[in-house]
Amino acid sequence: MQSINLADLDIGSELPSFTTAPISRLTLALYCGASGDHNPIHVDLDFARKAGMPDVFAHGMLSMGYLGRLLTNWVPQEAIRHFSVRFVSITQVGDAINCSGKVVEKDPSTGTVRLEITTRNQAGDIKLSGEAVIALAA
Repeated sequence: MQSINLADLDIGSELPSFTTAPISRLTLALYCGASGDHNPIHVDLDFARKAGMPDVFAHGMLSMGYLGRLLTNWVPQEAIRHFSVRFVSITQVGDAINCSGKVVEKDPSTGTVRLEITTRNQAGDIKLSGEAVIALAA
């Protein structure tokens, strides 16, 4: 990971994005075990259909975890001062999630940048939108 300085960034500077492999049922089962979130709507097709859904779907926090990876691929974890998201729409099995971010504000007085971060599926539909505040060296 390279060192990023506040002076090297401009409003609109983009983070290196990445796209996940398509979400699979195995991914959802593994996430259930790792997170402790065993809500059957994410892994039990019959339960999901009884709830009116056509299929199981990804945990929102799985996509938030992908955004966390976006941030920690860019800066060390200790540089993250704030990280929040709004869950916009459901991430379906088969969706390949693109994680991206860009600088929307620089504050030289605090040495921080505010980022706009999003996940989108392969069709470009936003699944999560959020923001993060990152502390950087001057």
